[in-house]
Formats: sequence, C-alpha cells, structure tokens
Amino acid sequence: MVTLLWVITAFSAHAAQDKFSFESPEQRESFLRLTAELRCPMCQNQNIADSDAMIAHDMRRKVYSLLKQGKTEQEVIAFMKSRYGDFVHYQPPVTAATLWLWAGPVLFIFIALIVVVRRKTVTPPEDMAAKLAKADEMLEREKE
Repeated sequence: MVTLLWVITAFSAHAAQDKFSFESPEQRESFLRLTAELRCPMCQNQNIADSDAMIAHDMRRKVYSLLKQGKTEQEVIAFMKSRYGDFVHYQPPVTAATLWLWAGPVLFIFIALIVVVRRKTVTPPEDMAAKLAKADEMLEREKE
C-alpha cells in the first residue's frame, strides 16, 4: 500500500512539473515558439519542448521564468545562447567559424561540376585516313 502511494505521488509530482500558467495567450504562444526552437543540449536533435531530459525541464522552467519577468523572445534566446552556446538555437548565426558549413556544399558542387565538364571535353580524334596511311607505310617498310 505504501509503495502504491509512493508511485502515485511520484507520478503526480512529475506530471505537475511542467504545468505553466500564463498571463496572456501571447505569452503562451511565445513560450511554445521558444521551446520549439531551442535545442536540448543533451538530446542534440530534439527541441526542449519534446525532450524529457532533466536539462530540458530546467530550460523550459527558465524560459517560463524569463517570460514572466517580461523578457522578449530575443532576450530569452540571447540568454540561452550565452549560457549554452550558439548550438542551443536551431538557427545558428553565420560567423567566420560556421561559414564553412554554409559555403562547403556550394564549393563542393562547383568543383564537382568543373571536374565533370573537363572529363566530358574530348579531344578531337585524329584523321583516320592519316592513321591508316601511316600504318600502311610502316607495313611497307617492314616488307623491304
């Protein structure tokens, strides 16, 4: 009986963990938008809205508290980036360090096109009649 009570208490505490109340529908929309575009540092390819990792729970609570303090979405994103790095935001900025991620595929395609075009360029074949005449001349020399 005690075990059953303990399990029920644990599940109710877990379920109540992420229940947030908002002052306005706009604030709720901001929260949902932010939790969808912030990445969980532990899961790496899952946003904090979908992640069940403890750090995602902490990040959701922090987003909620920052919005309750009146912070804008950009201020919340800036806070999360300063705390967890640019990786936490699904839309990373273009910087000198990340430029190769953007330019690399384009550069690769450009080089591949150059290689393909150069390989398709065929040198014009020599005149076949001239080759046959040369071969006949060589045969005549051998007969002598």
